[in-house]
Amino acid sequence: MTAEQCAPLVNEVTALVQHLSERLRQDFTATAAGLELPPAQAIVLARLDAPAPMRLLAEWLSCDASNVTGIVDGLQRRGLVERRPDPADRRVKLVALTAEGRRRRSLLGRRHHAFARSLFDLPEVELLALRDLLGRVVDGEGDSRDGG
Repeated sequence: MTAEQCAPLVNEVTALVQHLSERLRQDFTATAAGLELPPAQAIVLARLDAPAPMRLLAEWLSCDASNVTGIVDGLQRRGLVERRPDPADRRVKLVALTAEGRRRRSLLGRRHHAFARSLFDLPEVELLALRDLLGRVVDGEGDSRDGG
């Protein structure tokens, strides 16, 4: 199949993936709002597995590091994170979850997972195939720009 012949199929797959991503994002945002968390704060909670420098949080949020200060301030006011000096470089502040932050993170994850579970209510063999196909795309196996 030529690239021209594939174009409608690629467009259809792209639209489906974008629609699915939007549904997941909308649920995540609604779940966060139910826990009284703005989306940016919820993203930080969801991704913060271990203490991390603020510049990494900025990468996660695709924003300037100066914007992260306000987001972390809000989380800290809620008692969900704390700032710690980095043992390797005391000029750097690490953001770490508190016990309440871990509890809220777990609740956010469980509620969002319930939606995802309903969204991906497929037989196991189909879910495994979907996982494998998406993994190949994410890993770049379908990327022909490198000449492959």
